[in-house]
Amino acid sequence: MRWATVMPILAVCALALAWGRVPTGVFVFVLAILLAGAVLAAVHHAETVAHRIGEPFGALTLALAVTVIEVSLIISVMISSGEEAATLARDTAFAAVMICTTGMVGLSLLFGTIRGRTAVFNAEGAGGMLATVASLVTLTLVLPSFTTTQPGPRFTPSQLAFAAVASLVLYSLFVLTQTLRHRDYFLPVTREGEILDDREGDHADPPSGRQALISLGLLLLALVAVVGLAKTESPVIETAVRKAGLPHGVVGVVIALLVLLPETLAAVRAARRQRLQTSLNLALGSATASIGLTIPAIAIASIWVEGPLILGLGSTQLVLLVLAVGVGVSTLTVVPGRATLLQAGLHLAIFAAFLFLTFFP
Repeated sequence: MRWATVMPILAVCALALAWGRVPTGVFVFVLAILLAGAVLAAVHHAETVAHRIGEPFGALTLALAVTVIEVSLIISVMISSGEEAATLARDTAFAAVMICTTGMVGLSLLFGTIRGRTAVFNAEGAGGMLATVASLVTLTLVLPSFTTTQPGPRFTPSQLAFAAVASLVLYSLFVLTQTLRHRDYFLPVTREGEILDDREGDHADPPSGRQALISLGLLLLALVAVVGLAKTESPVIETAVRKAGLPHGVVGVVIALLVLLPETLAAVRAARRQRLQTSLNLALGSATASIGLTIPAIAIASIWVEGPLILGLGSTQLVLLVLAVGVGVSTLTVVPGRATLLQAGLHLAIFAAFLFLTFFP
């Protein structure tokens, strides 16, 4: 598809022209169009790569690519903003977890149950991913609100180092389990419970190795454009938020939504093909990568970045997190290995509450 080849290149060129400037007038509209085009191109190339290498490697590739670029964006903003970015890592990581576990999962369940009524997936794989997300979030974003060595919702340097190492170890174990030790737990299943290789049942033949490599390169290029254009547009978003009298945290949520849009679209498209396990791999795998890679990177960056680092969640955030990830809706959805339209509605209701309380705390 020629548009999917041209769009990332155009978006990166526009990013180069806009870098270091605050876009105004028609240029803002042009950048928004190119941003949307880069998102669609990223989804197309991610599906091409996934079709070549199969699940769960396809979902892992997209999650890793988005997260690495997202981490780079967070660190660059922290360096340039100083103390004003004290809660940026926390807000971004929390927003990513809520978007993935409620928004992406909810939309995937919605599109997966509209046609088939009951969405079927592998409970072992989904349960393992959810347990990893819950452990990572608790170790890195919940505990700082309860530790007593340092005042405020902050880690001491030694506590931050422990959380960073624990996050890396857990994420490494997750990747090992997903790709080598128990890959079959993360493959789509039929309604009878039979494991289905994600490359089976597709009408089109898998792309060649050369095509997959080209798509991988264009995927990375498109993701750079998505994150870069989102950062370029952020001053415009900040101005709009300030004029509207909304909390500053809205800016981080809007940028997180833009950054995770490629994965969201890919998850929805997989759900429409009745590959809900692929959708869950994208959603919960992205949440795992967002925490497991962001916190170690922030811990290393905090060595030379001046200013406080606040990781502990507030009371409202903790309630939403427990409802979304803990013993609440996600657990009840994952354990049976199948879901209905009701579970989709529950996830989307929590996601709507998260967005509403972000705008009106």
